[in-house]
Amino acid sequence: MQTGIEKAKVLIESLPYIKKFYGKTVVIKYGGHAMVDEELKKSFALDIILMKYVGINPVVVHGGGPQINKFLGKMNIKSDYVQGMRVTDGETMDVVEMVLVGKVNKEIVGLINFHGGKAVGLSGRDGDLIKARKMTIMKAQAENTPPEIIDLGRVGEVTTVNPQILRTLDAQDFIPVIAPVGVGEDGQAYNINADLVAGAIATHLKAEKLILLTDVAGVLDKAGTLISSMTCDAAEQYIAEGIIGGGMIPKVKCCQGVVRSGVGKAHIIDGRVEHAILLEMFTQQGVGTEVVL
Repeated sequence: MQTGIEKAKVLIESLPYIKKFYGKTVVIKYGGHAMVDEELKKSFALDIILMKYVGINPVVVHGGGPQINKFLGKMNIKSDYVQGMRVTDGETMDVVEMVLVGKVNKEIVGLINFHGGKAVGLSGRDGDLIKARKMTIMKAQAENTPPEIIDLGRVGEVTTVNPQILRTLDAQDFIPVIAPVGVGEDGQAYNINADLVAGAIATHLKAEKLILLTDVAGVLDKAGTLISSMTCDAAEQYIAEGIIGGGMIPKVKCCQGVVRSGVGKAHIIDGRVEHAILLEMFTQQGVGTEVVL
């Protein structure tokens, strides 16, 4: 009986959050260890399905870097990176699209459907969901010398999002699962960072939350303690002081961008924790780091 009462208390604790987020859209970037560990994959699918059944509208955007690397290795195609971005020529882009859209996306859709959800897989090409343009980056040179412009090939950045197809799916109670491949004005496919795609979609859908699943606990301070909440301005200060560095910088900047664009909150959470999404959504303490205005 006591066990049953404890379970009931957990449900009661979640009630105000279910009420608060009912009918709202939450965009989740799915990546990292949560995509390869079998128990975590099941945990993720069940979290997404539960959100849908209690009236929240989840939109999933996924990565797939390790899976792409595996296929490129089998084909003896070398991967080169510049500032964390994969240099993507035409041959590499064919593999990227095949893996992200044809394999990873369908596996996630199948996983959600197997556990009782109704998921539909998309890429940015479908319904012109994600329009993109070629991304170029600058490399600093010696003083008084113009920066070097580096060509990353078919690496893109989001220009516009057409949310119509997502709203149509939501109206029919489907869960969109989106591969981060965009389409350019020239009709070519572009490889886009999944965090950036998730952020752009959250902005255009006026989402209540953006949640980024990572392989770390969240943002840590100098002592290694988790920073549970920070404002956009505080995040700028942490970056300037070197507290936030490396691969965490683009994730935090993504969160800053969406919050400043009108998204309620952005979260960087540990996808290695079972049911991390539910813990963030429906408990007082949450998990990971939230970024607020």
